[in-house]
Order: sequence, then C-alpha cells, then structure tokens
Amino acid sequence: MSAAHSTVRSAFDLTATEYDRARRQLVPCFDEFYRAAVAMLDFPREAPLEALDLGAGTGLMAGFVASAFPGARITLIDIAPAMLARAQARLAPVIDRIRIIEADYVQAPLGGPFDAIVSALSIHHLEDPDKRGLFGRIFGALKPGGIFVNADQVAGATPARERRHKDEWIAHARALGVAEDDLAAAIDRMKCDRPATVAAQLRWLQEAGFASVDCAFKAGMFAVFGGYRLS
Repeated sequence: MSAAHSTVRSAFDLTATEYDRARRQLVPCFDEFYRAAVAMLDFPREAPLEALDLGAGTGLMAGFVASAFPGARITLIDIAPAMLARAQARLAPVIDRIRIIEADYVQAPLGGPFDAIVSALSIHHLEDPDKRGLFGRIFGALKPGGIFVNADQVAGATPARERRHKDEWIAHARALGVAEDDLAAAIDRMKCDRPATVAAQLRWLQEAGFASVDCAFKAGMFAVFGGYRLS
C-alpha cells in the first residue's frame, strides 16, 4: 500500500462514526446525485445483477443499489475497516446479498465479471495515472453489456471555476445547517483529494475502451458519469 493510500485509509477510519451524519449537508445535491447514479444502471428492476462497489465506505451507494435491484448481489471493496464495519451494519437487512472485502482497489484484483461497477466519492482520491489505470481494470472486470458508473467529486475546468465551486459548496453546506465541526472535518479530509475534470475522465474512459460515455449529472464539484463495455 502506498503512503498516500495509507493516509486516505487513516483519514476515513478516524471519521467513520461521523461520516454519514452530515452527508446531506456536505453533498448539497445529495438526492439528485445518488438518484442520477442509480438511474444510469438501466437494467430491469428484477435483474439478478452482479455488482461491485469500489471504495464502498459506509455502504451508502451499495444500499441504494440493493434497494433499487432486489435481485442484485453486491461486492463492497474499501481500504478502511472502520467504514466497512458501518457498511455491514447498514446493510444487515440484505446481508445475504452482500460480500465485503477490505482491500486497496488500486492494487487488489477486482474479480468479476460484473454487470455493473459503481463508485461514489472515492476515485477522486487517486492520482490521475491511478485513475486511468483503474478505468482500464474496471473495463476488464465488466461483462459485455456491463456499465461503470462513477458518482464523484470533480475538478473545475479552470482554477477560477474550481475556487468558485468550493466557495459555493461551503456556502450551500452552511445554508443546509452543517455543523462547523463536520464542515471542518470535511475540509481536512479534502487534503487527500486529487479530483480531475469530467472532460478528462470521459476521455480516459474512452481510451480504456468504454462506449457511450456520458455525464448524466453535474452540480458544481459533484458529477455522475460513466460508460458501457459493449463487447
């Protein structure tokens, strides 16, 4: 495990118990953001999906997928054991459909093949070469016809837009009533962030072999995008 990945694990283990508490304040577009991610999974509701959640954290995204697709079996991978402990508690009602793996998904085998691979608010912690390498490995872990959906924090197209997005995020979070301690903890966690623009990541997905790449949702520093493995 690299020193950078170890830092990320430590940061999220230390805040695992508080992480979910302020999600709706710290992701001001929370409902639209997660709704758009699930909507990109355009499978029949009863489809027996095999899904993988990368950087699953406390299981929030996996919970939405499990609710939307009652026949889905979901593997969760995350580097932070304290976060995964909370995911296991969250997903207790559907635990028979859940597999939990503590691992660094940058280095660990992804397994598969999967019908869908999802990730939420995780991949932006990687350096750009690691993002590009991961997109290629995700493509290889999907079944033909499978989809990758990434709901993530992204960089602004210019430094000025990046600053504006961060200022707007802080203002929106405060308007939604976030506690100053929670906001300060989130800003501290952002020291681990290495976001890339949507445009760059769509290009990297295409270079990895994905087709029909698209950004389904964007609000400031949050975006939902992905693509298909056709064959």
